[in-house]
Amino acid sequence: MEKVEVKELLEAGVHFGHLTRKWNPNMAPYIYMERNGIHIINLYKTAAKIKETSEALSKIAASGKKILFVATKKQAKDIVAEKAAAVNQPYITERWPGGMLTNFITIRKAVKKMASIDRMKKDGTFDSLSKKERLQVNRQRAKLEKNLGSISDMTRLPGALFVVDIMREHIAIKEAQKLNIPIFAMVDTNSDPRQVDYLIPSNDDASKSIDKILSIVTSAIEDGLNERKAEKSEKEAKKAKKEEPKAKAKTEAKPKAAKKKAVAASEEEE
Repeated sequence: MEKVEVKELLEAGVHFGHLTRKWNPNMAPYIYMERNGIHIINLYKTAAKIKETSEALSKIAASGKKILFVATKKQAKDIVAEKAAAVNQPYITERWPGGMLTNFITIRKAVKKMASIDRMKKDGTFDSLSKKERLQVNRQRAKLEKNLGSISDMTRLPGALFVVDIMREHIAIKEAQKLNIPIFAMVDTNSDPRQVDYLIPSNDDASKSIDKILSIVTSAIEDGLNERKAEKSEKEAKKAKKEEPKAKAKTEAKPKAAKKKAVAASEEEE
């Protein structure tokens, strides 16, 4: 897991909150001071929360569950897409599809539709369509890819949600709350931290700040995935070790059985 340095958080501008008049009083424990009408976040508390969040996310990744990243704001889109894809996690960076979690079966149908279009193109069915139909299918495929392409491998509900800006992604938050899916989030001074299970008090507007937090978080997820891989390899090695004597006994038994048969055959001849 990447080490959390307060100096690096400071350089990334993680400490800059919103204007004091826009603050949410529930964020008071994480505010260090006010400067020029802007709240300054206590980075020591941020560092502690990053550690707590990273440990929890690492455990979820190690259990084999997926973590769905959600960030539809302009300055976060590309960062989230890049970081989440690097650790093979699903993400939503376009408009949140209503019912993405609460009506997951319908969303899965849309993803399957995308897969069926791909099959049509492979088996030649697509070429037999008229020019107009091909155009319509291509448009449909492009729309599905844009909105759901990043979650095509998500065959079941995620084990957790990681959100950048909980005010903007309030629909995603509500859906996760309904299904008791743990919510992890970057929470700025204008938001209510009580809506999430694990918060990282931080600037959720600056791309530098988002990049820094996401780098640490995805590093922890990668550790969890590596741990899972190592455990899997260890189990397979143990299984192979257990089966080794049985296989050895079988191979040894074959020549013995053949020898017995040969002896019995020679006795019959006599």
